[in-house]
Amino acid sequence: MVDAAQRLHEAATQRRQARERVDAIGEADLRRCRELYRELHDLLDRYEDTATGSGNFEAYTEFEGRVAELTEDLEDDLPERETFEAVDDYLQQRRLSESDFETARRKLQPVGEVADRLDDWEDARERYRTARRDARKRLGDLTERIDDLERLRRLGEADLDAPVARLRDPIERYDEAVSEAFDEFRSSAPAREVLSAVARADAFPLVEFQSPPDDLLDYVGSHDAGEEPIPKLLEYADYSASKLDHYVADTAALKRAVGTRRTYLRTLDAGPLTVGWPPPPADHLPWLAREYRSVLSGFAGEAVVTALRDVRALARREDYDRLRESALARAELTESERERLASGAVEEELSAAREERADIEDALAEHEAL
Repeated sequence: MVDAAQRLHEAATQRRQARERVDAIGEADLRRCRELYRELHDLLDRYEDTATGSGNFEAYTEFEGRVAELTEDLEDDLPERETFEAVDDYLQQRRLSESDFETARRKLQPVGEVADRLDDWEDARERYRTARRDARKRLGDLTERIDDLERLRRLGEADLDAPVARLRDPIERYDEAVSEAFDEFRSSAPAREVLSAVARADAFPLVEFQSPPDDLLDYVGSHDAGEEPIPKLLEYADYSASKLDHYVADTAALKRAVGTRRTYLRTLDAGPLTVGWPPPPADHLPWLAREYRSVLSGFAGEAVVTALRDVRALARREDYDRLRESALARAELTESERERLASGAVEEELSAAREERADIEDALAEHEAL
């Protein structure tokens, strides 16, 4: 299979050769020649049925006049000027048959072959653009592939026996603590308080809560039912209208705001405030902890904050990166990837990808953009 660099080299060569054939005559002259050729061909096609035989004198004279207009005062240096004049002379007959039109087309073939130089160059230029675009896309794909292979190789070099519990244990303690605290908050605090706390998290990009829908937030903020905890609102949403009428003043409003948002309310949890496993890079952890701390202040106790502080301190460990690499390798390397690493296949793929990328970069540098 021809690779992107080779296709670009070939397209560049074809474009250069096609341009040389154009320059040998002159682009402007070729364009004028092609224009006349196409117009004369069009006249032959349009008048073939009406300007032939007897009884079609009007169409015949009209055709002769149109041909004469095209061929009079031809430039002296026009390519195939003699051919145009020869076709004009041939068509100046008292009568024309269908075979005469075919003969005229045949006599015009040398003009078409010359005019094709422009078409060939335009086609070659478009193929070159496509080859260059494909090469740049392949370059981007290769860069991603190389990044993936380098990461895979790095994971393969990780110490799988490293004591990752030194990172995992503090992270798990915090994640469990914040999950319990948020579950308690969601289950017992007024819905308007919980949703307001989630809405305020929008100010912190690393806290990836899904913002409460506006209509739901408006409802709990402006109706007495907003004082109820979220589980109670979900229970109300399942009531019939007649039963619900005993608990809220505006049953339709609750059905609209809460009944249509059951999935959001049921799945709302502390997930966006957990660190997870494997852990993030060391330089990311302090920023994560800082934003988490700002959101925790709305519902969590000191024990959760202390657990988060312990997680943040992990980033200062000298062995953090080594332990994290081990955790990533254990969690992410598949059996197939381990086999490829052991056999040397990953190294071979990486070497081939780097070589292909270098070839494409050289080809792009050698052949300029249009």
